[in-house]
Amino acid sequence: MQQSDDEPVGDTGPAEVVAAAAQDIGGFIRAQRLSAQVSLRQLAERAGVSNPYLSQIERGLRKPSADVLAQIAKGLRVSAEVLYVRAGILEERPASPVRDALLVDESISERQKQMLLEIYDSFRRENGQVGENSGAKRVPAGSFGDPDNARG
Repeated sequence: MQQSDDEPVGDTGPAEVVAAAAQDIGGFIRAQRLSAQVSLRQLAERAGVSNPYLSQIERGLRKPSADVLAQIAKGLRVSAEVLYVRAGILEERPASPVRDALLVDESISERQKQMLLEIYDSFRRENGQVGENSGAKRVPAGSFGDPDNARG
C-alpha cells in the first residue's frame, strides 16, 4: 500500500528516505519563514493551511503535496520551483541569469513563471540542436528587425 502525502512519515525502510526529504523541506520552509520575519500563524494564513499542519511540515512530520508547496511558496513570496527542488519533486536545473530573473519577479504569477521557463528551455534546446547539427547562422542580439539576418 502506497503512503499518501498527508500521512505521517514513519522511520523505517523506504519511509526513512521520505522522512529525510520531509525534514529537509520542512527545515528549509522554516528557515525561509524566519528570514522573512513571518510568524507560523501568518504563513499558515497566507498559504491557506492550518497552523498545526504547517508546524508538522516544518518539523518533518508530514510531507506536503505539490499543491501545498505551491501555496506555501506563494505565502513566502518565493518560487514554487525552489520548494519543488528542495522536496525532490523537480530536478535542479543549471543556473541561468534569465531563469533567476524570472523566478524572483514578483509581478508575474507562478503559473506564468513556469510557462515562460518552459518556453525559454524549449528555445535553448532548439538552438543547441540547430547549432550542433547544421551550419545555421546565429542572429546577433538586437538584429531581429534586419531582414538580411532573418532566420528561415
